[in-house]
Amino acid sequence: MAAGNISEHDAVEQRRKFVEAFNDTQLNMWQEQITLLDIIDTGALLGSVAAVRCDHDGKVTVVTLEQSFLEYGLWQEYGVGREIPRGNPGDIGRDKVRQRRPWMSKKLYASVMKLKEMFADSMGREFCGIVADALSDRKMREQVRNG
Repeated sequence: MAAGNISEHDAVEQRRKFVEAFNDTQLNMWQEQITLLDIIDTGALLGSVAAVRCDHDGKVTVVTLEQSFLEYGLWQEYGVGREIPRGNPGDIGRDKVRQRRPWMSKKLYASVMKLKEMFADSMGREFCGIVADALSDRKMREQVRNG
């Protein structure tokens, strides 16, 4: 196998470990942001951040990650809350007390892009390894001999 290419087993293991670490890291980052932005009144939002599930197919090519947090986290993300009534036309003539405290979206987007890049690299190197192995002189000789 050419340098830089990886076996299918190694690629699958690499992706599995990355996905599990991604899930744990995501939760840690969210909790860190909540703490840094001081979105802690009762601690309910901080304590609500949790991994719900992490499923993948046998080769870790299809991944489902689910995380959860209290709805209050969305109010903090968008800077809305009690002083802004539902269905308001926008400017309701009061000073806006709440400030947007984005604790989730920027880091989530960056993390998902990193996950995408890792999958592209891992699957690309695995594919190159499969092709290189199939076209190797040794494999070709074996196929001719056994064919």
